[in-house]
Amino acid sequence: MNKKILTAALLGGLAMAQAASAQEFDDRWYLTGSAGFNFQDSDRLTNDAPFVTLGLGKFISPNWSLDGELNYQNPNFDSNQDLNWSQYGASIDARYHFIQEGRGWNPYLLMGLGYQKSEEEYPILAIDSPAERKDGNFAAKVGVGLQTTFEKRVAVRAEVAYRGDFDDKSYHAPDESWFGDVLASVGVVIPLGPPPAAPVVAPPPTAPSCADLDDDGDGVNNCDDKCPDSQPGQTIGPDGCPVPVSIDLKGVNFDFDKSTLRPDAVAILSEAAQILVRYPDLRVEVAGHTDSKGTDEYNQKLSERRATAVYDYLTSNGVAASRLVGPIGYGESRPIAPNTNPDGSDNPEGRAKNRRTELNVQN
Repeated sequence: MNKKILTAALLGGLAMAQAASAQEFDDRWYLTGSAGFNFQDSDRLTNDAPFVTLGLGKFISPNWSLDGELNYQNPNFDSNQDLNWSQYGASIDARYHFIQEGRGWNPYLLMGLGYQKSEEEYPILAIDSPAERKDGNFAAKVGVGLQTTFEKRVAVRAEVAYRGDFDDKSYHAPDESWFGDVLASVGVVIPLGPPPAAPVVAPPPTAPSCADLDDDGDGVNNCDDKCPDSQPGQTIGPDGCPVPVSIDLKGVNFDFDKSTLRPDAVAILSEAAQILVRYPDLRVEVAGHTDSKGTDEYNQKLSERRATAVYDYLTSNGVAASRLVGPIGYGESRPIAPNTNPDGSDNPEGRAKNRRTELNVQN
């Protein structure tokens, strides 16, 4: 066998390979055609000869392709060039392609099974010489090759294979039960139809920005929230932090032994009602107090009446009762000013401050 010719055939195929990107899984049907040289088994007593193939195939997975292929060769006998010897057949060939991203050509392994039919002339001592034998038999092959991608529309394939031809009825080699031929070829692979559309890849989900999030549920987005751990029910400012709400009822005082609202107290309570309406989440305790004049029992009842007077005013001016705790009376138990002077004498000014109601913020 001429190894130089075999090497030249393979290198010639490589020279035709064009650089391209790695082949993706393209499952279109394709046509194949190749031309090569058949290095005949020496036991056949025939010359090495060219051969051609024609086939149809497709990729059945990203790495596996499957081809149906027809082949034909017509070598001559060494001893008598006038005697015909030809062979043709069909095979099913599986190729495993070692595809790598960014590479314009990829190696593969070949495995094939097929049927080969031989037509062999041989001389006889008769007027109708030569006689002819036509016989078919099983064949198998293995091989290696290189194939470019489909990016340039037509791919190039270079291949070397060894085919076992199980012909056990050869006239010229009657003692042989099979022959081994080496096939070196270069061919093309032509996909049929337009290339498949690129798969539509959904963009990765975009993480929501801080402007779209409000982890503590206070109505202020995470970007602007400087207090991300505020609690439900708190009054929250535009920066996400609790707003210190104070409702000043220091002017809501009562005349001695009275629980009716004075005109000056009504003005203060009107402002307090507006604050409560402005902050609907605010809850307050309505608490009444007295000075120390009178019995504890009397002062307790009086403080409760005072708290009730404020409670009724607020509920009648738009403040829901569910937001008010009470009314609660504390009697004389929580003074904010001395009821008497240090010498034990009466302190009218201090007692006036203690005759009051308060709105105590609960959240």
